[in-house]
Amino acid sequence: MTAVIAQPELPDRRWRPGRSPRSAGHGVVELDQSILGGQSKGKKGGSSEKFPVTIAVERTPRGRLGRVRLEAAEAPGALDMVDFACDVVARGATIHTDGARMFTRLADQGYRHHATPGYKADDLDAVMPGPHLVSSLLKRWTAGTLHYRLSHRHLPYYLDEFTFRFNRRNSKARGMLFYRLLQQAVDTDPHPLNELIRGH
Repeated sequence: MTAVIAQPELPDRRWRPGRSPRSAGHGVVELDQSILGGQSKGKKGGSSEKFPVTIAVERTPRGRLGRVRLEAAEAPGALDMVDFACDVVARGATIHTDGARMFTRLADQGYRHHATPGYKADDLDAVMPGPHLVSSLLKRWTAGTLHYRLSHRHLPYYLDEFTFRFNRRNSKARGMLFYRLLQQAVDTDPHPLNELIRGH
């Protein structure tokens, strides 16, 4: 399950099953995609064996990065990016994108869509600064923690862990973090190692 991005505070249904989403009807979310994985010789970006990851990042009223939602995408630039946005962003919010044609569907789904075409920008990082920063941190985290040893089967679990850590980066209540982690462990069905490695 995924969570609804809403301001000023976001529920987190992915980590807390059964919690009802809170609709905001306002707020700004930047939506983009990144490619995750090691080096692929002779191939670039989406044509490689790397994994596309869709990133949604909220902007707080002060313009800072709020919470993030990540999802392993079916393919680079696929329509599932729109479905992902509908799952994690509250209706009525403003969604910033790089102007890809598929995002024109967002207006029909109840969002205010603001497009900044990437091909016209001198600095691509300035078009979608939130997702680009999160992408950079995600790649650094996977390199340092997983040493580029990514498994497509387990990619959603990696993304969940990064999301949990990122969204609680400013938390000063360490006891509450442990409580939430314990709560989610209790709410999650057991999965033996053999099932995790060889299961579907």
